[in-house]
Amino acid sequence: MEADSESSMRGPRPLGVVIKLGTSSIVDEKSHEPLLSILTLIVETAVKLRKDGHRVIIVSSGAIGVGLRRMDVEKRPKHLSKLQALAAIGQCRLMSLWDSLFNHLRQPIAQILLTRNDIADRSRYLNAQRTINELLDMGVIPIVNENDTLAVSEIKFGDNDTLSAVTAAMVHADLLFLMTDVDCLYDKNPRTNPDAQPIEVVEDISSLVADVSTAGSSLGTGGMSTKIVAARLATSAGVTTVITKSSNPGNIVNIVKYIQSSRSPGSPSKSGSDSEEGDTPEIMSSSTSSLKKPAIPLHTRFLPSPHPVRDRYFWILHGLRPHGTLFIDTGCYKALLNKAGLLPVGVVDVEGTFHQQEAVRICVVDKKHPGQQPQEVGRCLTNYSSAEVSRIKGKHTSEIPGLLGYMDSEYVAQRESISFFSGFHGGGVSRPVTPVGSGVNLAGMVTPKRRGAGTPAQEERRLEAEDKELEEEGLVMRGKKEEGQQVRFVEEVKIVGEEGK
Repeated sequence: MEADSESSMRGPRPLGVVIKLGTSSIVDEKSHEPLLSILTLIVETAVKLRKDGHRVIIVSSGAIGVGLRRMDVEKRPKHLSKLQALAAIGQCRLMSLWDSLFNHLRQPIAQILLTRNDIADRSRYLNAQRTINELLDMGVIPIVNENDTLAVSEIKFGDNDTLSAVTAAMVHADLLFLMTDVDCLYDKNPRTNPDAQPIEVVEDISSLVADVSTAGSSLGTGGMSTKIVAARLATSAGVTTVITKSSNPGNIVNIVKYIQSSRSPGSPSKSGSDSEEGDTPEIMSSSTSSLKKPAIPLHTRFLPSPHPVRDRYFWILHGLRPHGTLFIDTGCYKALLNKAGLLPVGVVDVEGTFHQQEAVRICVVDKKHPGQQPQEVGRCLTNYSSAEVSRIKGKHTSEIPGLLGYMDSEYVAQRESISFFSGFHGGGVSRPVTPVGSGVNLAGMVTPKRRGAGTPAQEERRLEAEDKELEEEGLVMRGKKEEGQQVRFVEEVKIVGEEGK
């Protein structure tokens, strides 16, 4: 009680806020001139948040757009080398613009340029995390962008929406604002349907119904669909994600105050709900709450996962590009969920070419239904290459030295190097997977609490016993949620709003 009293006297806890701005929010689509009115409001908003004690990060696109204006190029070129050259020209001018605007309010800023390779390398990932946190401790506002000068398609994030979600998760931010050209999402297109209703709060993204057919502006690479993917990614890491209009950046302050007050110890919304640290069903019922509508600007808020994945487990799932696939049986999968490591005896097959300590997908196959499509349930870092796993799959640990001539580890993957998607083991909540290539995997993940595991021999015996039990009992998926059930969901996501148009 004493702690609660002290907390009430101190006021609401300051929040970590990440603000993502797309190219269409920074430069005019036709003239490529900087949108100084919006940029000035963003600067004022960021400084106001800083003065309120919040830790602020800006993820800023626009380097190529500014480069186009500097070189008097009318259209965004298609050749990678020209894009990289324009990014190099525009990045320094973009940062000069940001620095000039923030300097009027005596707010120091810093530039952080990242590529996917920086995230994939564990030491560089941690260095970026430490650097950003140190800047925040110093009262500096970091401005993050993808290093388009060096990045190629194989190592690009693809859009700064994804980069902003990764950044927010990296620093354990509380809020991620994805600024766009619409106030919020609607259940129908408001331009053609006057009865369209705003979607104010999204508890489960898999149930979202909106139109994502529109892409981003001619200058940007994202669109509304990339913001949904970013929201999936950020909410899985425990970050509340907000979509709101970039032309009214002052709304950010009011939204932050609203969310902050709902989390404060004295807030009436603290009623034991386990949704969003104070977001109760009363707050989350977007259509019936007459009290909250006047108090907060129109926006769409995606609630964070109640079981967030952070740090190393988040990095395994989203920082690394998988190089292959390990297929495991259902008994092995159940053992992994019980915190066991991945032993060779549970591996059914291998696909792709990978080396030691590279990321691979984990897919479960049902031996009783050979024709059934394998389900991806997680990712892991392997202790053996694909060629080595192919030789030891299905074998006992004691057989590894005879098959390989050595044994680096009794495990194909250590338990601390395995991370799962939440939709596949009891949670039933859909959460994101970082897209690879053009496809988007809509499953999600959660990392269970750790418990002690038995010896390799004990785990092998348990795997065999569970496999036998599965065969004897005929335990298969029957459409109801049992522990270890694999959940495969297909969704039709529609998001309204033509971004950048």
